[in-house]
Amino acid sequence: MPGKALLIPVLILTTVIGTGYFLSAENRSEFQWLRSLAGSSPAPTPDSTTTAESRKSPEATSPKPPSDNALVFMLASVADQYEQASRYPDWSIPLSPAQARGYRANHYEPITLPLPGDGRFTVTLEKFRYTRGDTILVAAAIEGSQVVGNTMEATLETPQSRDAVVSTRLEEAGSPGYYEGILTANAEPGEYRLIVEASVDGRPVRHASALTIEPDLGDFEGLGDSYLSNNNLVIPVNFAPEEPGYYALSAQLWAGQQPVAQLQAEKRLDSTSDVIELRAHGTVLANRNFNGQLQLRHLQIRQLPAKPGDRTHYAYGPDEGYTFTPPDLDRLTDTPAANPESEQRAALLRQLADKF
Repeated sequence: MPGKALLIPVLILTTVIGTGYFLSAENRSEFQWLRSLAGSSPAPTPDSTTTAESRKSPEATSPKPPSDNALVFMLASVADQYEQASRYPDWSIPLSPAQARGYRANHYEPITLPLPGDGRFTVTLEKFRYTRGDTILVAAAIEGSQVVGNTMEATLETPQSRDAVVSTRLEEAGSPGYYEGILTANAEPGEYRLIVEASVDGRPVRHASALTIEPDLGDFEGLGDSYLSNNNLVIPVNFAPEEPGYYALSAQLWAGQQPVAQLQAEKRLDSTSDVIELRAHGTVLANRNFNGQLQLRHLQIRQLPAKPGDRTHYAYGPDEGYTFTPPDLDRLTDTPAANPESEQRAALLRQLADKF
C-alpha cells in the first residue's frame, strides 16, 4: 500500500507535464519551464539571474514566496498537508466540525427523486445499517402540484434477483403528502433495495434506495476508567462479542459541542478479552482548556473478515454515546508523533517540486 500511494503524485506529475507539452506548441512563452525540461535553454530573464551577492543577501534567507508555477505550488501544498498529517498517529487525528459531520457512523442521507414540473419525491430512513430484527421506519413525502394517492407501498428486495423479501403499506400521516410505515429487518444479513411505489397523477412512480442488514455482533457495555500512558489518554471501551474474531472500533471524541479527534483501534476479542482501548494522542489534547467531562460519540465497531471474500459486518454504540471524566490532562504534551508514511510522501513531493 505505501508503494501504491507514492505512485499517485508521480501519475499527477506525468499528466500535468503531458498536458503542458501539447499546450506549449501554441504558448511558447508561457511554457519555458517545459522546454527547459526537454533540454532547450530558455532565454534568461531578470528573475532567473542570480549573482553571488544576491545569494548572500538577507532577502535570500527569508521565506520564499509562493511559486508562480502551478505544478510546483500544487506539489508544495500537498507536501505541506502530508507534513501536517505526520504530526498525528493514524489512530488519533484532529477533527473539525465539517469532518465530524462526514464521519457520522450510521447516517442515512435522504434521497430525493424529481418529478415532472415542480414535484419532489423523498424517502427518509433513520439509518443506513440495521441489525437483524430491527424495526425499519420508512417515511416518504411528495411535494408539488401532483395528485397523489392515499397510500404507498414499501418493499424490501434483493438487488440481484429483485425478489421481494417483505412489504408494507405506507399510510398518510400528519399532513397531506407525508406517509409512514414499518418493516421488520428479519432477512439474512446483506445488502437490500428499498422500493417505495406511489401513484402520482394516476401513474405509478418507484423510488429506490439502499440499506443493509447486519448480524448481531454483540453488546456495548460502557467505558472503563480512562488513564494516561505514553502521552496518550487511554479510553477503555467494553464490548461483549457474539463471536470471537478481529474487530475494529472507531469513535469521535468531543468536548461539549466541540469535536476533538477521530479515534480508532483494532483487537481480537473473545470470551476472555472484551475491551478495546482507544487512545487520544497528546497532539490533539495538549494545551487545551477542557472544562469537565468529555464524550465518545458515533461509536462504530466492525467485525473484520475471517478470510478473503467474507463481508465486513457493522454494529453501533448507543445514540447518546458515553460521557466520562478524564484524569488531569496537563501531563500531555504537543509532541509530534512519528508517521513514516506521511513523512516519506512529503519528502517525495518536495523532491518533485525541486525539479522545477
